Amino acid sequence: MRMIDTHLHLVYQERFSYPWLGGAPKLNRNFTIEDYLPQAKAAGITDMIHMEVDVAEADIEPETAFVTGLGQGVIGAIAACRPESAEFAAQLERLAANPKVKGLRRILHQSPDELGQRPIFADNIKRLAAHQLTFDFCVLPHQIPIAIAIAKAAPDVQFVVDHCGVPNVKDKAFEPWRTNMSAIAELPNVAAKISGVIAYGDPVNWTVDDLRPFVEHTIGAFGWNRVVWGSDWPVCTLTADLGRWVAATHEIIKGASDDEKAGLLHRNAERIYRLD
Repeated sequence: MRMIDTHLHLVYQERFSYPWLGGAPKLNRNFTIEDYLPQAKAAGITDMIHMEVDVAEADIEPETAFVTGLGQGVIGAIAACRPESAEFAAQLERLAANPKVKGLRRILHQSPDELGQRPIFADNIKRLAAHQLTFDFCVLPHQIPIAIAIAKAAPDVQFVVDHCGVPNVKDKAFEPWRTNMSAIAELPNVAAKISGVIAYGDPVNWTVDDLRPFVEHTIGAFGWNRVVWGSDWPVCTLTADLGRWVAATHEIIKGASDDEKAGLLHRNAERIYRLD
């Protein structure tokens, strides 16, 4: 079965600046397509969408141009952007001119809450509809209501909630995560990404059963037609290698039908991200 990784990060420090990596010593090195592919192929991953890596603002468009030219199974990209900027409209036009750009993302889970609450932010996100581009939300559980407000303001834009809504898996913190995920799932223009959750578990001793309630609630809230899968490589390597996360995913969904599995693992991504 085809398996699309909708959340691959690649790091090329000789090309681009990643200011946040200074505070993440375990990730502060190169992670290249050559590093990723052997692990991905062994795990059954057939295609990938590159997810922006929060490069310095000046490197947003160069990063996008580089990763969309890689080939080697990288069939699309989610580009970084700055919807809070008055220059966003021009930036959007340039990014949208690249046919391999399938969507945009602006990191919110490491930003002040007010960033996503600025009127200009939602107004600019509305512009994505004209280009049929998605917007990925990366928000903390308490920020999900901010995402709800943005998604309601832009009903013609397709949104994707990354990493099952960034739950605190380690501490089994189900609220307000569970309530807020159920609320955002009520919006028909929002999907969810089954990704990243292992990075929020115990760094050494997480188990599949630790992840299961967070993944199962996400799928239950959104339904099998509105979920996609992603590795969050190399962030996932903080707690496990790529193969272990793929194996955990298969274990969690082993009771699903082949049709449901196909939706999660490739078919929904093909539709939501308009993949050829």
